[in-house]
Amino acid sequence: MKEKKSNPRQTGSFSRRGFLKGAGITAAGTVIASSGVLSLHGQAPDTNKTLGPDTITISMKVNGKMRKLSIEPRTTLADALRIKLQLTGTKVGCDRGSCSACTVWIDDLPTLSCMTLAVEVGNREVTTIEGIAKNGKLHPVQEAFIEHDASQCGFCTPGMIMSTAHLLDENSNPTLDDIKSATRGNFCRCGTHPKVFVATLDAAGKM
Repeated sequence: MKEKKSNPRQTGSFSRRGFLKGAGITAAGTVIASSGVLSLHGQAPDTNKTLGPDTITISMKVNGKMRKLSIEPRTTLADALRIKLQLTGTKVGCDRGSCSACTVWIDDLPTLSCMTLAVEVGNREVTTIEGIAKNGKLHPVQEAFIEHDASQCGFCTPGMIMSTAHLLDENSNPTLDDIKSATRGNFCRCGTHPKVFVATLDAAGKM
């Protein structure tokens, strides 16, 4: 009698199907954790309510003003800001949470808007690069970026500014290492990080 050969894909407790299922769950958890929504702060909307596939109407507080939007439930916060509200300062680079060009603040916490659904915002407040200037005056970080020419192609600049401005709101006297840590997720193809560091230090001194 021939001995039955074992299937290498199902040896022991390991299987290809089980691996893929587990990997999918892990990836989904990583996305939720890194996006800065739901599990980290603020009040999330009722996730038990079925939305879509038709458009829905939501209200969102953006840069201090209540805005009403008609969107599909799958619409990301980045697309809602850029397409529906014409706040195009927020950039979409990788569209997968890797470059941080799309960084905005949700309740003052830096968040990747390309990885956040607009319907997830709920009653929290969104602040974009357009919203950190006050009364027609640029934020000190914005001014320092201009003075020190801390942008080249400029695509990553809004995300860089949102990350560094948040740092200075939390720490008015940061070290170089603090700034490097705050911008560790901001990818710049042009390699302008050194000028970003100088500009942020200068802004801190003036603030």
